[in-house]
Amino acid sequence: DLRQAALRVLAHPAVADKTFLITIGDRTVGGQISRDQMVGPWQVPVADVAVTLSDYAHHTGEAMAMGERTPLALIDSAAAARMAVTEAVTNILAADVASLRDIRLSANWMAACGEPGEDAALYDAVHAVGMELCPALGIAIPVGKDSLSMKTVWRDGDAARAVVAPVSLIVSAFAPVRDVRSTLTPLLRLDAGDTRLVWIDLGQGRSRLGGSILAQVYGQLGDQAPDLDSPALLQNFALALRTLRDQQQLLAYHDISDGGLFTTLTEMAFATHCGVAVELPPGRSLRERLFAEEPGVVIQVRVADLPAVVAALAANGLGHCTHDLGAPRPDLRLAFGGGGERLELDWLQARSAWSETSHRMRVLRDDPDCAREELAAVLDCTDPGLNVQLTFDPQLDITAPYIGVGARPKVAVLREQGVNSQVEMAAALDLAGFEAHDIHMSDLLAGPRSLKEFRGLVACGGFSYGDVLGAGEGWAKSILFHARARDDFAQFFERADTFTLGVCNGCQMMAALKSLVPGTEHWPRFVRNRGEQFEGRFSLVEILPSPAMLLAGMAGSRLPIAVAHGEGRAEFATDTARAQLDAAHQVALRYVNGRGEVASTYPANPNGSPDGIAAVTSRDGRVLITMPHPERSFRVAQNSWYPATSAEFSGWMRMFRNARLWVK
Repeated sequence: DLRQAALRVLAHPAVADKTFLITIGDRTVGGQISRDQMVGPWQVPVADVAVTLSDYAHHTGEAMAMGERTPLALIDSAAAARMAVTEAVTNILAADVASLRDIRLSANWMAACGEPGEDAALYDAVHAVGMELCPALGIAIPVGKDSLSMKTVWRDGDAARAVVAPVSLIVSAFAPVRDVRSTLTPLLRLDAGDTRLVWIDLGQGRSRLGGSILAQVYGQLGDQAPDLDSPALLQNFALALRTLRDQQQLLAYHDISDGGLFTTLTEMAFATHCGVAVELPPGRSLRERLFAEEPGVVIQVRVADLPAVVAALAANGLGHCTHDLGAPRPDLRLAFGGGGERLELDWLQARSAWSETSHRMRVLRDDPDCAREELAAVLDCTDPGLNVQLTFDPQLDITAPYIGVGARPKVAVLREQGVNSQVEMAAALDLAGFEAHDIHMSDLLAGPRSLKEFRGLVACGGFSYGDVLGAGEGWAKSILFHARARDDFAQFFERADTFTLGVCNGCQMMAALKSLVPGTEHWPRFVRNRGEQFEGRFSLVEILPSPAMLLAGMAGSRLPIAVAHGEGRAEFATDTARAQLDAAHQVALRYVNGRGEVASTYPANPNGSPDGIAAVTSRDGRVLITMPHPERSFRVAQNSWYPATSAEFSGWMRMFRNARLWVK
């Protein structure tokens, strides 16, 4: 039954939603991450490629992608190896890679050497990739590793048991990127007029189902594995893609892998909160067309560009591989036709099946209520997702009159052991016209440096003391219980010509120093997230009217920001303190949902803070502490999602420029 098969495929762990694995890692550290796993306003984990920036001023970078098709080795180890390389290549070409020859591979081989037939299978796989495919493509494999004892043995009573793993090749691909802003994603464009979905089938219509997810969910294997039968096809595809990219004719891109063409199209619909209506070419059953995992990609192009796109593909020998499938549709229906058969799914039902596996794992591992709230959030079809509404022009450089005069006020970028956000913080401060100094706590405790020489102090985020629980408070105690350091900090906070910013771990530390900071007696402390996990998110916040000079002129704005913390929940000593902080307008940022409402549920409120509190300020506005990371979000190219029409800077750059203007 096609409908049942589709739902089973979506729920298979190799296909299903990986959010539960992704959000427990820090994907923004360093401030040079341009493309992570999460795509679009709804942050759906369907990206093909990871992309990092070379620096904080330009748009060059590096891409990394992976390929792995181990189940195919049970049928044909050489085909499995070729498909792993092909998958890595079709993934990495979503980034702005100039040519195949710029790609380098790392090969991780695994096999149960010495077992019957396994040495021969490994030889076939290595020969297929190392002596045939990669030389034909002009791609080098300069590095790799192997694990050649992939057999487990144990005893079950008197019986000896053993499991032998199939030959496996995990390919990691790396390449320089000309412009990170040109990275293509599976996010379909619904604002580009009439568009079409084009399937480039490098399997040339063979639709082999061996080793597929469809076979696996029915306990089968098959006897014909998908394969890249001609390296020239992949070369020609890369050339054609380069032409289409240069002509700016590509709107969206997604490779075909686990789950086949069905999964590719469905994930594009998930990322965009839309439906699709496609008609598969004749010659094969709808089952074969949808679920075969032959190499290929789906691209979205404008109707006006379709003839030129088809012509470019044909000119590169891909005419017989090119199929105009259909188009996105605004209603939430997934419709597939072909071979006289039909498959229609409701978007909500399909999305539920795709996220159910992730949800059940999260219920077992994390706070169950948070897991249930997250599932409800991703299945909310009316959620507008991330959006940007600014009350100011983020490209306007209000510090311009002061940049050229030579004066660069000194700011201490403070860190403790394990803190890791100092470089991106220094980059943002430098761009705003400051002279950033890397100051370690040992510099202040031992005496070579003092805060007397600085106009600004920034306590950075990261994992102080290995991120043990309460590490921020431990950092604060190293100051409070050290007479010289305590006096140095107290005098700095008392000076009316200084400003202070604490971010993430630095926010926790500054909150614990409130006895030294005037006008902060009602500040909260920051404790373990409600979900009981580290949260790496791209969350939406609203800037509230407050005395915070760093946020001057920004009140009323709503924009996304990087979140990366395990202890970000604001906890107040009393309800009275919380009410008084709010009455004094000292809450500077709060988490909101896509509708602009205060985020009270997970994951829009990633840590469970009351009233969505994300940042607070001192009464005079000179000190701001924030759990989210503005220094990892000040460039549009750093953001996991931002409106397509945006220029160089996000709204967070204004924070640092405000500081420079205040210090003028």
